[in-house]
Amino acid sequence: MVDGVRYKTYEEWLGTVPDEFRNDVLWQMEVYRLALFAVDIAWPDVSKLVKDKRTVGLADQLCRSVGSVSSNISEGYSRSSKRDQTRFYEYALGSARESRGWYYKGRHVLTNDVSLHRIRILTQIIRLLLTIIPKNRYADLKESPTEYSIVPHNLLDDIPFT
Repeated sequence: MVDGVRYKTYEEWLGTVPDEFRNDVLWQMEVYRLALFAVDIAWPDVSKLVKDKRTVGLADQLCRSVGSVSSNISEGYSRSSKRDQTRFYEYALGSARESRGWYYKGRHVLTNDVSLHRIRILTQIIRLLLTIIPKNRYADLKESPTEYSIVPHNLLDDIPFT
């Protein structure tokens, strides 16, 4: 929702994103696009939750956690080391899971249909991050091939003692 306009589709939303975002190399990451989409569609949800006294705190937590997903993805993407990138992608993963939990807790005010829709988007973000994180984590651990002359069974026979 931007300026009171609700999107009927993800494709419709994509058409409203400024060129400054779409021309950035970060935009190529599907997980980032989905995370920004999740923030935009969370605005009316947060507004509805804040109107109910019982869910004011929940609204604040949801707003912070869903906003944190795209923020951490963009911060991680901007880091030069894979270790730093991975750390921020892990933060984004935690925030996506937290957001999913807040949506489940807010389903009594938001309705099951709205909550389930948001939960499914966040689940897709989680799946994508769970693919990215391991690839990044082990990217720096590549060794050049080395030939080892040790035969493992020889280590188990004739054990030396001092």
